[in-house]
Amino acid sequence: MLLLIALLFTVFLVAGLPVAFALMLASIPVFVLTGAMPTTVAIQKMVTALENFPLLAVPFFILAGNLMNEAGITERLVRFSRLLTGWVSGGLAQVSIVLSMLMGGISGSAVADASMEARLLGPSMRAQGYSQPFIAAVLAFGSIITATIPPSIGLILFGYINEVSIGRLFIGGLLPGLLLTLILILATFLVARHHGYAPDLPARPRAGELGRSFLDSIWALMFPVFLVIGFRFGFFTATEAGVFLVLYAIAVGTLVYRELSIKRILAAFHATMSDLGMVMLLIMMAAVLGYAMTIERAPQEITAFMTSLTENPIGLLLIVCGILVVTGMFLEGAANILLVTPIVMPVLVHAGFDPVHMGIIIVLLINFGGLTPPVGVIMFTVCGILDVKTGAYTRAAIPFFVALAGFFALLLIFPWLSLALPNAVMN
Repeated sequence: MLLLIALLFTVFLVAGLPVAFALMLASIPVFVLTGAMPTTVAIQKMVTALENFPLLAVPFFILAGNLMNEAGITERLVRFSRLLTGWVSGGLAQVSIVLSMLMGGISGSAVADASMEARLLGPSMRAQGYSQPFIAAVLAFGSIITATIPPSIGLILFGYINEVSIGRLFIGGLLPGLLLTLILILATFLVARHHGYAPDLPARPRAGELGRSFLDSIWALMFPVFLVIGFRFGFFTATEAGVFLVLYAIAVGTLVYRELSIKRILAAFHATMSDLGMVMLLIMMAAVLGYAMTIERAPQEITAFMTSLTENPIGLLLIVCGILVVTGMFLEGAANILLVTPIVMPVLVHAGFDPVHMGIIIVLLINFGGLTPPVGVIMFTVCGILDVKTGAYTRAAIPFFVALAGFFALLLIFPWLSLALPNAVMN
């Protein structure tokens, strides 16, 4: 039955069906052919999947991000990022990477970040002589920094579905996010020097100019800082943090920047409803398929199969990493987290790995899968906007694949990169 479910799901995806409906239709054999799950139970699972208090964090964080975008935060962060790195070789490419790190606390989504930057910086980079494939590669790879910076939607969903502290995941993602930023900056610098891409600015900015831009962006830069402080001192849970950030975004947009009009607030609500509808539909459909797979004892069978291959913890971790990269090529990040992580996490926890460390690695690996052919979601988003063929993109992305492989090796070898901050702050 498990093979039939997997086959149907693959067929529906290849046929171009939306992921949410492919999830639902793939679960039909369990409650039609076997009678193990009545159709009424499937409907109940859809409803109860959304009746979860921690899940309220998702709409609030999405709304807060859209409000911050409407409040003029993005333009200020672009200016600040340009002053920070625009004077280095490949200036605008460096700007895009720093902007991804800063935007992580606002968009919370790698796909949203990649799409925004492709439209915002793509034309300017093209005008300065950057090749189209290089632009697509650097924007796509920079976007996955967003997966580690709070409030990452991927970390929220991972914490919710696997019962891991969202606060610890948020804090644990900060150091890996900073390390990934530095590695991608170095890789971009080397590639830009090789191709002769000039800096965007003629010289380093003066300290006063940089300071003014920093102060102008300070309210956006404090976004993740408030989250860390709130979690550390127990001021709020993840859900309450979302409410706080919505109020914070409205206050900054209306009282500080004075750009958040009623019209813009309504636009933010409209964008949030669109984004939220997609995420919640995925959660509902994944709950049905997840329950169907539980009835068929999929987690137990997969765990037994993987441990039969090797009982070495590192070997199991490498197998899981390979599975996540492959599934990330075909599934959107949220669907991958909801569908695959409940199956592989028991294997990793049983092998002795820390759930927070695994959460950071898993969310990053899933987003990494979105960068790769044949059907990586992030790759297709950027290539579609910039009109770049996937073959050309893949060739241009080779240095970034190497850089990311080095980053994952460091993260696997040194767990303290993910655990040092949450252990120090939350304990």
